[in-house]
Amino acid sequence: MLPTNIQNSVQNFRKALESLDRIQAETLFQQALTGDSVIEVVERFVVPALEQIGQRWNDGHIALSQVYMSGKFCEELVDRALPPCAPERKHQPRQAIVVLNDYHMLGKRIVYSVMRASGFELFDYGRMDVGELVERIVVDKLEILLVSVLMLPSALKIRELRDALDARGIALKILVGGAPFQFDPQLWQEVGADAMGLSAADAVVIVQRWAGDMA
Repeated sequence: MLPTNIQNSVQNFRKALESLDRIQAETLFQQALTGDSVIEVVERFVVPALEQIGQRWNDGHIALSQVYMSGKFCEELVDRALPPCAPERKHQPRQAIVVLNDYHMLGKRIVYSVMRASGFELFDYGRMDVGELVERIVVDKLEILLVSVLMLPSALKIRELRDALDARGIALKILVGGAPFQFDPQLWQEVGADAMGLSAADAVVIVQRWAGDMA
C-alpha cells in the first residue's frame, strides 16, 4: 500500500494523463523527481498510475485511446529522465515485443509504450512470421518475448514458435496477450507460453518478476 500522500499524487497524475493534459502530467512528474531517483519515481508513481488506467479501461470507464496516449506520454517523460543509454536500463533481460502473423498493431503499441514508461528497454519487432522471428531471437539473444495477437489463428502460431525454439534448444520466456487469450483462459498454456497478461500493466508485473528471477 502506497502512503496516502503518494496515493494522492498518483491519482492526480492519472487524472492528468486521462485528460491528456501534458503540461500538468509533466509538472507532477518533475515534482516527484525532486525527492526520489528516476527508477523510484517510475516504480512508485508512473507504474501505479498506468495500472489504474488499465483497470479503469477494463471496467469501461475510459477509452482505449486514453490508455494508448497515457502510455505514450509516460514513455516520453521517462525517456527524457532515463534515456536508453542510462545505466539503470542496462541490467535487464534482453527482451522484445512482436505481433505474430497478425496485422493489428494497437495492442502491441500500448504494451510497448507502457513497458518503456515503466523503465524497461526492449526491441520492437513489429510484425513477423514464425521463421523470421526465430532467427531474430537467436541473433538478439533474447531472454523474454512478448507476443501480441488479435486473431485465434495467430495465437495458435505460438505453439509453432515454441516447438521451433525447443528444437533448437533455445530457452525463452514467452508472455502472450490479446483477445484469444481473454476468451479462453487456458489457451496460453496450450500454445506453450509461460504466462498471459490481460493488460499492459499485467505485462509490467510479469516481466518485473521474471527479471528478478534472472538477476
